[in-house]
Amino acid sequence: MLDPVLLQTFLMIAEGNSFSEASRRLSLRQSTVSEHVQKLEKCIGHRLFIRDTHSVAMTSEGEALVEFARNIIETNNRATDYFAGSEQRGRLRFGASEDLVPSWLPEVLADFVAKHPLVEFEFTVALSAVLMNRLDGGDLDIAFCKRWAGDERGDLVWRDKLVWVASQTDWRRPKGPVPLVVYRPPAITRSAALAALEHAGIPWRIACTSSSLNGLTAATRAGLGLMAHSRRLIPEGLAELAPLQGLPDLGPVEFVLLKGRRAPGGAAAALSAAIRARAHLEAS
Repeated sequence: MLDPVLLQTFLMIAEGNSFSEASRRLSLRQSTVSEHVQKLEKCIGHRLFIRDTHSVAMTSEGEALVEFARNIIETNNRATDYFAGSEQRGRLRFGASEDLVPSWLPEVLADFVAKHPLVEFEFTVALSAVLMNRLDGGDLDIAFCKRWAGDERGDLVWRDKLVWVASQTDWRRPKGPVPLVVYRPPAITRSAALAALEHAGIPWRIACTSSSLNGLTAATRAGLGLMAHSRRLIPEGLAELAPLQGLPDLGPVEFVLLKGRRAPGGAAAALSAAIRARAHLEAS
C-alpha cells in the first residue's frame, strides 16, 4: 500500500524540485521530508530522486509515479470528503480553451456545480496561451488547455493529433497559396499550422482570422480555407482531410490541467478528478 502522506511529500518535491521548498510548504523538517522519500523508495523498490548539493532531479521511476500519486491523493480526498459528509466551499476560478467547450466539458462542469453548490465557481474561456498567462498572474486557480510542443507544464489529460479540417473531404489544394482560417495570435494551432507549411515549403495566406471558435468554424464551413484542429474535437459540419491532399503533418497536441499555487485544494482536486475520469471514458 502506498501511503498518501508519503505521496503528498513526494509530489511537493516533484512540483518544486526542492526538498527545502517541500519542507516549508508542508511545515515539516527537512529530515522528515527525506525520511518520507526513503520510505516511499523502499516501498516501491526504486529510487525517485537524484540529488546533489545544487539540484534535485527525478528518475524515470519518479516521473512515472507522479500521475499515480496525484490520482491516489485525489481519490483519497474525495472518499474522505464523501464519508465525512463535508461539502467543498470557497471560490474556484477555472479556465478552459475554447475548443473544449463544445465537447463534454460543459456536462462535467454542470455536474460539478450541482454536487458542490457552496463553491463560488467562475468560468473563463480563452486561448490556451492567455489562460496560462492568467494562471501565472494569479487570476485563475486551474486551467484545462493545450500546451506548446516541448512544454512540460501541467498534468497530461490526453494526447491527440492536430489535423487539417475543411468544409468537405474532397477539398483540393489550390494552385496558389493555401488559404487558412486561424485564431488571432498567440494560438497553438495557428503556430503549428504556419510552422508546418513553412517547413514543407508550401505557400500560404490568411483567409480569415477570428478570436472565437464559432467564427473559425463558420468561415471554414463557408469554404474560406482550412483550419488546424484537434482530431477528437472537430466541430460539427467539418471533416478531416486525408493525407493524400499533400498537406504536411501537424504533429501531436496535448491537453493538460494546470493548477495555480493558491488553488483551493479540495475543490480543485474534485474538478480535476472529474475531468480526468470523463476524458478517460471518452478515450476508451
